[in-house]
Amino acid sequence: MDKIHKILAPTDLSEISKVGVRYALELARSVGAEVTVYQVVSPEEMVQQGDSFRGEETVEAMHRLPTPILQRYEAALARFLNDNFSDLTPWLKVREKTELGRPDQAIAQRAKMEGSDLIVIATHGRSGLAHLILGSVTEKVVRSAPCPVLTVRPRAGAEALEKRASSA
Repeated sequence: MDKIHKILAPTDLSEISKVGVRYALELARSVGAEVTVYQVVSPEEMVQQGDSFRGEETVEAMHRLPTPILQRYEAALARFLNDNFSDLTPWLKVREKTELGRPDQAIAQRAKMEGSDLIVIATHGRSGLAHLILGSVTEKVVRSAPCPVLTVRPRAGAEALEKRASSA
């Protein structure tokens, strides 16, 4: 198995994604890898946040948005990292990247562009009807990623991190 040099850690800034990002940062620290914490803002999320783009809910229209809107999402990612991971980030090479687009497609493309060795992503762990209705970004990433994908369920990921911390 090749050494892990670059980890991509997608986030939607949710509580669930914190576990995936923390897992990625802990793993990077233990193997000496760098991490890109990556946020993809979808058209649906922008509408929910009150950002309109002239009625055009397409990725192409999103790229014509004014820079201050993207800067607001970039600032939110920086706050997310500072508020939740300041215990780890000083010891690691961590890059932040925010883009507009469809999360599953953008994550796979970003991993390919950066030459990521691993994607670490949290999953909601939904099944049945909820999974069919909502779909799964994580599942789509697993199917299209150019590298291995480590999926972390919030409860299992938190337990593993706690176990590792108590044995250190």
